[in-house]
Amino acid sequence: MRNAQNILDVAKLQPDFMGFIFYKESPRYVGDGFEIPEAFPSSISRVGVFVNEENEKVIALSGKHKLDYLQLHGKESVEQVKELNDLGLKIIKVFSVGDDFDFATAKHYQPYCQYFLFDTKGKYYGGNAKVFDWKLLTKYDQQVPFFLSGGISIENMYSINELQGMNLFALDVNSGVEISPGVKDVNRITRLTAIRQSALSGQTDIN
Repeated sequence: MRNAQNILDVAKLQPDFMGFIFYKESPRYVGDGFEIPEAFPSSISRVGVFVNEENEKVIALSGKHKLDYLQLHGKESVEQVKELNDLGLKIIKVFSVGDDFDFATAKHYQPYCQYFLFDTKGKYYGGNAKVFDWKLLTKYDQQVPFFLSGGISIENMYSINELQGMNLFALDVNSGVEISPGVKDVNRITRLTAIRQSALSGQTDIN
């Protein structure tokens, strides 16, 4: 999210989290002069997305934008994550999952993260718009609640029911509800949310 009006329009739908990407190589980069609108609801957690950024800059941007969480999407070391956590910053550590991903890697980060996020391994740091094989998550020890990301859209909402019994905390949607990079379709988000609620209740039809 980066456009002020789009941010406020989506905020009316009351998502639990909203992400702002501070990685300049991303097509969704917020821009150098970005400001979160003053009318942004306090009920929505502000998530700053960073990729291999120096802690000094992460800390500065976290303070400037009053971020509630840091989503670390690169190859941040355990030591770096620990340092940020020790400062009282809440961490969502991202792991890119492919057929060869070793979930034991995540274990070293467990003491310093509130959540993990499992995304699809691809060419880009996020935004690959592809779904990974969710069966791979059976290899995860489920100790830290996780966000599921990677190509989540209206079309695969019911398939998420296959993850029942896992420590799934949230769905991270991005390209699947976009009009263009960084601009979200409010109607598509509304429909996606309705379908998800239907899936959870066992219903099978949404008009």
